[in-house]
Amino acid sequence: MLQANKVDAYYGQSQILRNVSLVVPPGEVVCLMGRNGAGKTTFMKSVMGLVKSKKGEIALGDTSLTKKTTGQRARSGISYVPQGRGIFPYLTVYENLLMGFESAKPNRPNNDTIAEMYAQFPVLETMKGRIAGTLSGGQQQQLAIARALVSKPKLLLLDEPTEGIQPSIVFEIEQLIVQLSREKNISILVVEQFLDFARSVADHFYIMETGQIVEQGEIAHFTDEIAKKYLSV
Repeated sequence: MLQANKVDAYYGQSQILRNVSLVVPPGEVVCLMGRNGAGKTTFMKSVMGLVKSKKGEIALGDTSLTKKTTGQRARSGISYVPQGRGIFPYLTVYENLLMGFESAKPNRPNNDTIAEMYAQFPVLETMKGRIAGTLSGGQQQQLAIARALVSKPKLLLLDEPTEGIQPSIVFEIEQLIVQLSREKNISILVVEQFLDFARSVADHFYIMETGQIVEQGEIAHFTDEIAKKYLSV
């Protein structure tokens, strides 16, 4: 589904990504790990076109994304939940969900889809009139994911979905990721530091260090030795 081939990316004159190649197969979950500052978020932004790649190719299926704008990438079937959630704090929960339809086809609200999100995240229905910025961190993360899902994406990008979230909601997000990949056939790329969570949801892993992929494989082959070598502080 997602194919990144030898991607370089810069912030100004500083090179952040170096020759990064990564694949997210159809309907599978890939976890991208690495220490803080390794370049993981930059890679996610490169996929979305928020950071321009100066070298390499990025494709979604047979469609090259390399020269497409962020809006075109979203409309091609990619939804992105950034680190920090990226909700609209001064809009209501319901209004935040409506914003997700901007990249949907057709890009108009669908009551059935809204109902699906409320069924998936019941707390959002009970709080649909609440200002989103007043929700707890876990509730805001659920809202961010629900907003990303209303456009029916082929590929879902999740950057640190468990950061600052209470354990009960971490477990719900874990179950949701597995469900989306297995039942909805959505490809998912997750940036994650919580190793137990990564092992529970992922089919494959990549580890990034100083902007390069230094280790990769099936999640069954992700050993404690690899974690100690590349992820320990």
